[in-house]
Amino acid sequence: MSKQTIIDVKNVCKSFKKAEHQELLVLEDINFRLQEGEIVALLGKSGSGKSTLLRIIAGLIKPTTGEVLYRDKPVTEPVQGIAMVFQNFALLPWLTVLQNVELGLEALGIARVERRSRALKAIDTIGLDGFESAFPKELSGGMRQRVGFARALVVNPDILLMDEPFSALDVLTADNLKSDLLDLWQTQKTNTNGILFVTHNIEEAAQLADRIIIFGSDPGCIQAELKVNIPHPRNEQDLPFRTLVDQIYTLMTSSPVGKKGAVKSDIKHKRLNLGYRLPDADISELTGLLETMDDPEHKGRIDLPELAESLHLNIDDLFPLTEVLEILRFAYVEKGDLVLSPAGKLFANADILERKKIFATHLTHYVPLAKHIRRILDERPGHRASKERFLSELEDYLSEEEAERVLRIIIDWGRYAEIFAYDSNTSMLSLENPN
Repeated sequence: MSKQTIIDVKNVCKSFKKAEHQELLVLEDINFRLQEGEIVALLGKSGSGKSTLLRIIAGLIKPTTGEVLYRDKPVTEPVQGIAMVFQNFALLPWLTVLQNVELGLEALGIARVERRSRALKAIDTIGLDGFESAFPKELSGGMRQRVGFARALVVNPDILLMDEPFSALDVLTADNLKSDLLDLWQTQKTNTNGILFVTHNIEEAAQLADRIIIFGSDPGCIQAELKVNIPHPRNEQDLPFRTLVDQIYTLMTSSPVGKKGAVKSDIKHKRLNLGYRLPDADISELTGLLETMDDPEHKGRIDLPELAESLHLNIDDLFPLTEVLEILRFAYVEKGDLVLSPAGKLFANADILERKKIFATHLTHYVPLAKHIRRILDERPGHRASKERFLSELEDYLSEEEAERVLRIIIDWGRYAEIFAYDSNTSMLSLENPN
């Protein structure tokens, strides 16, 4: 007997207005279903639209096109049966634990005596018995998030949505809360029939989920889907778990398949445009990673999960570094491993001045924005141009905030490579010092 579908996401796209005649596409053609008895993880880098999708499913914002069905009925606003746990706890500081948990029941018009009884039961279930009269400021981060869980569970939700609910907690507290949540789920101490949660932590998705939906970005789209067949409890040191993590890294760094089955180009072969959303990556981190890969221990090849674990990096820290190395042709990702290219090996073994020259050559050859800035400065009689001049161009592609971020990155890289100079006092780029 097939399981019943609780949530059906159909062809959902979401755009936000960037300017009067411009829109920023955040989500593109999202389709998936959440079935009864499932814990599903939406896994991807920050900025890939996962949280936006979760809010669309919750009825908090509307899709630009497409629709979400809950039990075969369109979701156009918050509906009873769907509850959400937020990343930042979202507690009202002037209310006690008990009063915070009662809020949802009060909004539903539940009588005072019943909501008090249900709230006390939820507080006890989530492990906060004895703290009913405490205010949020008296609680640790883990205890505050438990209040968030109690507030969501007290309304007996059919579906529990969670937006990175463990990311603001320390590792031990997060692990403890995850174990308790799984215990509640497996012992059916709540009436919840499905859990959908957002995360950018690969191990967290592997630990909790029955199915993992991997998001690509720019715009957000479903890049891959993975069924997890490892029984609970899952041990992170067991071979099946490590194999699963390796598989996720491989999927997240592989070329997504297009709608017609054609594989899109790898980043290392991709032609970037002027407004490409360059990832944040510090030169010293890139240099250190290339040196690490060139160590005799690694012989120019390093396993991404091993790299993330050894350097204590999550995907939002690691993937920007690997993407930049691919863009600059210093390394490439192959089957979940980061592999040093001949150019990367040359860079790793060069002295400081030679590294700058190599970086400059690759930067102007493979990053159109860097080449464009240098060309403009070369052509101008005074070899000077304002930062605003390039910002206005980037804003044809990106939001103001993103344009500022991307230009900051390229200025940092360009100054290191000495292809141009920048004066922060005047906000002017020039050729005063570069070669």
